[in-house]
Amino acid sequence: MPRHPRKPRQLVADGRAYLWTLRHRHSAPDGGRSADCRETLTLYPQPVGTGDPLRIVFTDGPGRYVPGGFPLGSGDVGYVRGGSLNLHEPGAVRALLDAALAGGWQPGEQGAVEVDGWSLLEAAAAARAAATGPAGS
Repeated sequence: MPRHPRKPRQLVADGRAYLWTLRHRHSAPDGGRSADCRETLTLYPQPVGTGDPLRIVFTDGPGRYVPGGFPLGSGDVGYVRGGSLNLHEPGAVRALLDAALAGGWQPGEQGAVEVDGWSLLEAAAAARAAATGPAGS
């Protein structure tokens, strides 16, 4: 049975559990093409009550892509000439979590924290590439 796309997934990193979700949002002005696309990856420290969520947000803009599907896959984000990640892959989520932790985010913080995902992408993509080896092997 396939996983329900809206059901949170679990990630365990350094002995701490997180639930995570990925959401895509965009507007379609006048019923036309999608505009203002954004992917929001949200990590919820577990157990509940031990910290508030971390939201990593990727918005479209010059030189970067945040597609909502065809011809690129859902969850893909990246620079036109640079690093990219598929936010549906647990390894990519772990790499972004590690980059956020290295940048100073503390899982026990009170109050939701929103981070610009582009500030984490290059470090996370490099860590992901190192973890998967040449050509994603």
